[in-house]
Amino acid sequence: MDKKAKILIADDEKEIRAVLKILLEEEGYEVTAAEDGRQAADLADADTDLYILDVNMPVMSGFAAAREIRKTYYAPVIFLTAYSGETDKQMGFDAGADDYIVKPFSNAELLMRVGALLRRSREYARQQYNVRDESDRELCYKDLRLDRDGQSLHRGDERIALTHTEYRILELFILNRKKIFSLDNIYASVWEEEAVGDTTIMVHIKNIRKKLGDDSRSPKYIRTAWGKGYYVD
Repeated sequence: MDKKAKILIADDEKEIRAVLKILLEEEGYEVTAAEDGRQAADLADADTDLYILDVNMPVMSGFAAAREIRKTYYAPVIFLTAYSGETDKQMGFDAGADDYIVKPFSNAELLMRVGALLRRSREYARQQYNVRDESDRELCYKDLRLDRDGQSLHRGDERIALTHTEYRILELFILNRKKIFSLDNIYASVWEEEAVGDTTIMVHIKNIRKKLGDDSRSPKYIRTAWGKGYYVD
């Protein structure tokens, strides 16, 4: 039997924290609550399976807290925000978001997003645990190394911080070199559900390229097949 998933929530509004805690605990999750981003970063640990962070918090914002958490831990992050613009979403994904929920949202939507993200994360962890061949535990592409146990990316001695979702997308490309993936293909492969028709995948790819220092006009790593999708050669 799977252990209870541990979720850390952070919101400076006491009422919202209370509602989220009750809602998630009723679904069987173990919940830890933080009052601001600084406290969330301090409470982060290896046992936490998911972080739900409000963006606008005192002391330390949700974005800053996520960046701090990402230095050590790779559990998925969901941001809660009142802003729905593309620039705001870009900032969220830059800070390490795996998902982004705009307020106001329904309880059903939140639980659906939480359940889907935890399901994908756990299933992926099980798949990685079953990789027995040592040669399969590390993927190399050009000067990049993907550690499949630690879900981390390295270039030489440099460690490049990726979100869980960014890692999955890059791993998908490297495992299937020369195969062109449309946005719908990538969404179905990584999210394991039908595409929602937004720009989420494009934002994630833009972030991966940015972290790799990859120029989309003359890429070293991720290439664009115009009108078709993305691939690595």
